[in-house]
Amino acid sequence: MGQRQIVIAGGGAAGYFAAITCAEADPGCAVTLYEATAHPLAKVKVSGGGRCNVTHACFEPRELAARYPRGGRELPGAFSRWQPRDTVDWFEKRGVPLKTEADGRMFPVTDDSQTIVDCLQGAAAKAGVRVALRTGIKQVERVAPNALSRETNASGSARSAFRVTLTTGETAACDRLLLATGGNSANAGFAIARELGHTIEPPVPSLFTFHVKDPRLAGLSGVAVEDTATAVRGTALKERGPLLITHWGLSGPAILKLSAWGARTLHECGYKFTLLVNWAPACSADSLRAALEGARTAHPKKQAGTWCPVGLPLRLWEKLLAAAGIAPATQWAVVPGAALRALAAQIRAGEFAVDGKSMFKEEFVTCGGVRLGEVDFKTMESRLVPGLHFAGEVLDIDGITGGFNFQAAWTGGWLAGRALAGRPAP
Repeated sequence: MGQRQIVIAGGGAAGYFAAITCAEADPGCAVTLYEATAHPLAKVKVSGGGRCNVTHACFEPRELAARYPRGGRELPGAFSRWQPRDTVDWFEKRGVPLKTEADGRMFPVTDDSQTIVDCLQGAAAKAGVRVALRTGIKQVERVAPNALSRETNASGSARSAFRVTLTTGETAACDRLLLATGGNSANAGFAIARELGHTIEPPVPSLFTFHVKDPRLAGLSGVAVEDTATAVRGTALKERGPLLITHWGLSGPAILKLSAWGARTLHECGYKFTLLVNWAPACSADSLRAALEGARTAHPKKQAGTWCPVGLPLRLWEKLLAAAGIAPATQWAVVPGAALRALAAQIRAGEFAVDGKSMFKEEFVTCGGVRLGEVDFKTMESRLVPGLHFAGEVLDIDGITGGFNFQAAWTGGWLAGRALAGRPAP
């Protein structure tokens, strides 16, 4: 029997991890990774502000899967085979220890994404993976398997073979093919999967920030509030967490999580909607009213703008006072009851008109891709085309911010890599 030929399309996190896993699981495989650009692992390089948020310190498969707006039902089994603890061990064994931050995000102790890039490229080279840059996959044809390679896959069906046409005009033959081309609809992965019979859920952005032009936010770029509750009026979408004011509007986990869970809903409304912000969700309506009235009683001569009874940053507090018709220099003693009620409304249910979105830093994440019901999540193999596998954002999988998208890439890449080598995970 001849050497098993493996082709991997896409030099991102999932593609590299699959290539390494396959080559290490069976050194007899000839593994070739094709990357259409000159810059493999580009998203790894820019992620986490250049630090690379490798994964998240969540080690229970079902709890982990709950962080994925798309893929949550399919991933618990996959995470039971490869989860963040395995990712941590994998990198540590290759000389790259990770650290956990207070919010659960995990980074290399170097705080440098190049450490992760170097580790993956080094592991691929050591395992004998051939990497071809500036070479994408243009077309894929199924062909009859070579008579010398009539082995069976894990399910007992005959092994498929493929003829791959490259963007250079050359062709390559392979026994098994992995599409890990990312979630950008401009990539060839979606078109190839569709031509081979797969359904593509339309890709739309996920993990984005909101454009808001509002006098309450003017001049506050960089101000952060550690605990907020956000919601989209007219929908069931709501989230809680830190919020960051930017020069174009609003960002931070409370916004990014909302954008992930609401990716399709917000796309359908053209990214024009009303955002509700509760700046002090730890306070009930009654306790907030008591805190404001207590400020008037306990600090009658203090200027309202110099002290916030619910702990908001003073620059934001002054804006909310102004929105409620209270000049920051006003003494608490003379703030009328109607103004206090208006202030409470600004704090608990501020309304902001959202008019557009921006990509979150350089990290472009989409929902959409190959329909998940058409993929076996034990092997990441197509249920329609034996020998064809998928991993990464080419699938209709996306997680919230915090390292979850990379973890899906490591998990899918590892499962696919094992299956490509003919050694699927138990």
